Amino acid sequence: MKKVVTALSALMMATAITGIATTAYAADLFARAPYYKAPAVEAWNPWMIRLRVLGVLPEKGGSVDQVAGSSLRTSDQVVPELDISYFFTRNIAAEVILGVTRHHVTGADALAGVDVGKAWLLPPTLTLQYHFTDFGAFKPYVGAGVNYTWFFSQSAGGTTVTNSHLHDSFAPVVQFGFDYMIDKHWGWNVDVKKIWLRPEWDGALAGGTPITGKVKLDPWLIGTGITYKF
Repeated sequence: MKKVVTALSALMMATAITGIATTAYAADLFARAPYYKAPAVEAWNPWMIRLRVLGVLPEKGGSVDQVAGSSLRTSDQVVPELDISYFFTRNIAAEVILGVTRHHVTGADALAGVDVGKAWLLPPTLTLQYHFTDFGAFKPYVGAGVNYTWFFSQSAGGTTVTNSHLHDSFAPVVQFGFDYMIDKHWGWNVDVKKIWLRPEWDGALAGGTPITGKVKLDPWLIGTGITYKF
């Protein structure tokens, strides 16, 4: 009986020692488990601006109602232009462009050689864009929207046309372009817009005879410049 008690005591002691060792090992294992810190989420700013050199290239079209076979030509222009974009998501953005241009309208065909007049244009344009984000630093986009052009500081050509007035007008716009990002803030932009702008026009000839017509501007806006993403 004494031998049995001694054996049981030894067995219990061995079990206790094994349990202590196992607990210590488990505690040490948990204590030495690697700690992985969650990666920091980079703050995302929805604003972007671009400063471009913009070529405004109107089509050569239009007419004077009272002169059969008449046509009008509008001069090209190169100007600086600022645009501001706001990203609702990483793919959807709205863009507004700001700039002014000055153009010279002359007669063509039956009105060849007639100086019609000059005008300054303020053509703010708003587009809604879709930006493709699967091409790394190359970020193409397409867009569509509306233009509203104000004409100001208008003047007639002189001896033949003594009064000239272009009427403010809405026009639809389509757009495509791309940004190539050099780093997370700076990039290079190329942008092309087509505006279907055909304002009504009225004026007067020498002697006061009234004339009316339409100027078919329909300009291409082709720009390139610097992108800055906040």
